[in-house]
Amino acid sequence: MNFSLSPEQAEVKKMVRTFVDREIIPYIQKWDADGHFEPSVLKRLADLSLMGSCIPEQYGGAGMDYNTLAIICAELERGDTAFRTAVSVHTGLNSMTLLQWGTEAQKQKYLVPQAKGEKLGAFGLTEPNAGSDVAAMLTTARRDGDSYVLNGSKTWISLCDVADNFLIFAKTDPDLKHHGISCFIVERTFPGVTTKAIKGKLGIRAGNTGEVFLEDVRVPKENLLGQEGEGFKIAMAALDNGRFTVAAGACGLIDACLEASVKYCHERKTFGKEIGKHQLVQQMIAKMAANLEIAQLLVYRAGWLKNEGKRNTQETSLAKWIACDAAFEAANDAVQIHGAYGYSNEYPVERFLRNSKAPVIYEGTREIHTIMQAEYALGYRSDKPLSKMLPAWPFEE
Repeated sequence: MNFSLSPEQAEVKKMVRTFVDREIIPYIQKWDADGHFEPSVLKRLADLSLMGSCIPEQYGGAGMDYNTLAIICAELERGDTAFRTAVSVHTGLNSMTLLQWGTEAQKQKYLVPQAKGEKLGAFGLTEPNAGSDVAAMLTTARRDGDSYVLNGSKTWISLCDVADNFLIFAKTDPDLKHHGISCFIVERTFPGVTTKAIKGKLGIRAGNTGEVFLEDVRVPKENLLGQEGEGFKIAMAALDNGRFTVAAGACGLIDACLEASVKYCHERKTFGKEIGKHQLVQQMIAKMAANLEIAQLLVYRAGWLKNEGKRNTQETSLAKWIACDAAFEAANDAVQIHGAYGYSNEYPVERFLRNSKAPVIYEGTREIHTIMQAEYALGYRSDKPLSKMLPAWPFEE
């Protein structure tokens, strides 16, 4: 076991932290208050080769290992959850899924420009009546000659208004439930694709989130990802990657809460001493520090399994559950430490609290992950080999 970052990982961490301090933190209060998504941040991340960090160089990526992706996500969420979410969706849910399941032609056409940051990818699984219950989706795909015709809608789709390509899951055989779901690469420019942003969100207000509508969208059969009926497996494999990045981001949010709280503890005095001298405040600080270490270890373990080319559904689920719950608790405590000022956007902790709630819900609620971990422990659940695995790192030439 080696708990040290490699020189390359340490350099990336430093680079992204500097980027966040210069390009996100000075502006995020206004962007959040205005509900403004700033796409130029993603362009600058692409210039740093961070939109395809863990995609092999042969497909336009930087060829970094999967734990470097975790480091990038943690540092981005230290700035704001919106930008970690963008990388989670573009890289974790979309590009890594293309890397794992795509044909060579699909990789050349879609993965290469996405890894370079020239195109943005999104992920369309959730529907108004199908969240945790994926089999309840109503979106359909009907084969018609050399195409599939898609009808339906998706909701809570990050990057909905700015993504160039979507991975859309639809039922090719509604009678087969999970086994009747297939996955399609859908371009925004296909006739019948429209999107609409969701307003009034509790948090992640600087992110673009919304609905995708599909009305008689004709998709070439070459854009079927995997095989017909393989969509559910593809979606769950994609969530292994998405959940990994969400857990990594939660580490960054805990770090941000700890950083802000420690600073305030030294600035604020009550009863003649810094509030950091009060033991109940110290208790909250101690929990943040301990949970940051715990969450990081769980994330890096999952990343190590990815690097080894091994299944990591159980470990990633645990990391996502524990890290996101810990981030929510850290943000809540950070507001408490700041007292009345924590209730104002004069300090960043109120934004941290609002942002911390969504990851406890999306990509598997904490209740879903609790059940998963119990079923693993009880022997009711086990992970079978997939027909295609995410490539191990270092990547083969």
